[in-house]
Amino acid sequence: MSTIPAGLSFLASMASQYPPFQKAMHGVSAATTTANPAGLQLSPQPNPPVNNPVVIQHPFQPQATSVPVNIPPITSTSGGRNSANRTPASSPPTGTQLASTQLCENCHARPKFVDAATGKPHPYCSKSCATAAKHNVSNLCMGCHARPKRVEAARTHDYCSKSCAQASSSSSSHSASRQSGANPNPIGTCQIPGCTKPVHKNTTGSGPMGRFCGHAHKELAEKACLYCRKAPKQGDRHFCGQACADEATKKGPMILEVPEEHVTFRSVEAQFKSSWRHVGRACPSVRHIYKIIADQSSLDKYNAYRDDVEARGQFVASGRSAGNENRRWHGTRRECKLGDKGHTSFCASNNCSLCCVMRTSFDVSLWGKKTGWGRNPSRFGAGIYTSSTSSKSNDYSQNADPNAALKAILLNKVVVGKGYKMTQDNTTMTAPPAGYDSVLAEKGTRLNHDELVVYCNEAIRPSYLVMYDSQ
Repeated sequence: MSTIPAGLSFLASMASQYPPFQKAMHGVSAATTTANPAGLQLSPQPNPPVNNPVVIQHPFQPQATSVPVNIPPITSTSGGRNSANRTPASSPPTGTQLASTQLCENCHARPKFVDAATGKPHPYCSKSCATAAKHNVSNLCMGCHARPKRVEAARTHDYCSKSCAQASSSSSSHSASRQSGANPNPIGTCQIPGCTKPVHKNTTGSGPMGRFCGHAHKELAEKACLYCRKAPKQGDRHFCGQACADEATKKGPMILEVPEEHVTFRSVEAQFKSSWRHVGRACPSVRHIYKIIADQSSLDKYNAYRDDVEARGQFVASGRSAGNENRRWHGTRRECKLGDKGHTSFCASNNCSLCCVMRTSFDVSLWGKKTGWGRNPSRFGAGIYTSSTSSKSNDYSQNADPNAALKAILLNKVVVGKGYKMTQDNTTMTAPPAGYDSVLAEKGTRLNHDELVVYCNEAIRPSYLVMYDSQ
């Protein structure tokens, strides 16, 4: 088919040089125009280009993208190959040009894979990202957390390159500093582990980023894993993945300092301030917050109890948390300097209620043993007492050193379950009434502020240690 126009062009050239051919050429042109049995368009008039969407797929960017391409008119009806299929296409858009909804939900760096048969986009760019998301593991480099991890054959490396791996290896000594709460990097250097860039300064010489080299690391620090501090935590969890969670739990019980720019710090601090309700007593400033890491056995017992209460009460179905779990305050006695800057190791004293509770959780058998949190007689008997009012629990926070600059208070997770409301004292209680899981002592004639009492050790675990100015 492609030789016909070339032949006509040759004949026209001959006709212009040899007049006898002109008449013959005129006849051929008229015949092909008026009678074209093959349906061929030998002298086509150019038609306007048609903008048809063509799906372009790139081997390294599987996101299908509709790109307008100028397609010339089909010049054959004989079943030949359409020349439009050979039209060069523009390159697919890069990750920075794509909307966030088009990027892989795991690495957030590459476009989502699109099934060529159905045109349906998958949530992830590849099987490796899908597998990583399934196991709650980030597919981004553990060093820079900006580029995907390097993949070689069937092995996925932790880092995107050798430079990131070397930079991260130099920060391996920061593991101890994570537990001690010390800044992992020198003052004046970005505080993200492994980053050696200086803290950002503006033209006036001040540091609007605080402790980081730029916005990217500042945003990372606000949601960083509390263990490695190099990758974002996953959802409402405290760690970036199962590896960090397992490593931290194996080292438990211990405490991890929560950076002051972290979302967790802001959440706990906000609860402390909003629940400070004593009139005429100014709310003190929060100085340090630590996440309490319990050992796995202790966590398993608590989770089992919560699941049992949930199975009986079906609280999730009514829009509440599993087991009707809530965060409540508890004040107790501190004999050491735990929680002060640089002091993150539990003391060995059996009389330091703070360290004992954080090391092994609460024990209702110690009620009335002068530990600071069990008094005999108590309003509602032998139980473990907490409150939603931080200023009330502050009344029970004591320091062995009267000159201590900071006081300590615990924020605990408590399985409330079905609470029995009370306004009158009952000092002989050893359990909530039948059919109930806890006692809700309400503000009234006998109480100025609320109390929550549980009578089972597994119903409560210390979650955060909050250090604030002593008044």
